[in-house]
Amino acid sequence: MTGPAYGLVCMTVGPEVRFRTVTLSRYQLLSPAEREAKLLDLYADNIARVRRAADFCAARGIRLYRLSSSLFPMLDLAGDDTGPAVLDHLAPQLREAGQAFVDAGIRVLMHPEQFIVLNSDRPEVRAASVQALASHARVLDGLGLARSPWNLLLLHGGKGGRAAELRAVIPDLPDGARLRLGLENDERAYGPADLLPVCEATGTPLVFDAHHHVVREKLPDQEDPSVRQWVLAARRTWHPPDWQVVHLSNGLEGPGDRRHSHLISAVPSAYADVPWIEVEAKGKEEALAALQKLNAP
Repeated sequence: MTGPAYGLVCMTVGPEVRFRTVTLSRYQLLSPAEREAKLLDLYADNIARVRRAADFCAARGIRLYRLSSSLFPMLDLAGDDTGPAVLDHLAPQLREAGQAFVDAGIRVLMHPEQFIVLNSDRPEVRAASVQALASHARVLDGLGLARSPWNLLLLHGGKGGRAAELRAVIPDLPDGARLRLGLENDERAYGPADLLPVCEATGTPLVFDAHHHVVREKLPDQEDPSVRQWVLAARRTWHPPDWQVVHLSNGLEGPGDRRHSHLISAVPSAYADVPWIEVEAKGKEEALAALQKLNAP
């Protein structure tokens, strides 16, 4: 490998990779038969779009892709098994889409919604979070992707001040989720120093985000020496280390702006030897193309 593998996040800015959805309120107006027909049409179309995403990435030399966590709405809807039944019916198509990524050597990750809070102080939220995480793991299983951090299921730390509760719940997660789980530092509740002990105790890799770190600690920029320290500390949680993923983004109006810029203008020198870099820029494939051009031989 001549340089890092830059990762594309979910949908593209252009029209090539877009996914369909349906709102809960609209879905609830439908009869049982209409619900099944709606989800069958929507799921099949989104699976076809996932398949095209593999071709899109392969054609552009993109070797890391963040799969949308909203591909299959209503899949984990309590008291309604329509979604799971429809996805089971489409199992061959889903497996074929996943195999396209595998055949192209493209690593696939997923970063589920913010409302998954494994360490909530509310039991019902914890239960719903585990159910939602297991549903995402089911999708990765259906795609035929490995139960390992190679195909990461990434979460933030959740409710602040409850790292001990997070550490306690991880070992009891379903294998499909636990064996893929990764944790990421955020801008408010959990810095890398808070998450590192949890990761070390549970065998969970830490995905370091330098932009979040700069915003949280009010640092001048991503060249602060602590960025390199945390890149190396996070690497020690990855087995093997060359699977390490970090996140890359720039602030819209300066290093301390939590909003993401359209393109990447500054890559921290601390990332020079990181093998996998997921790019969180508003420009998505445009930002990746510019970075790839900079690293071209």
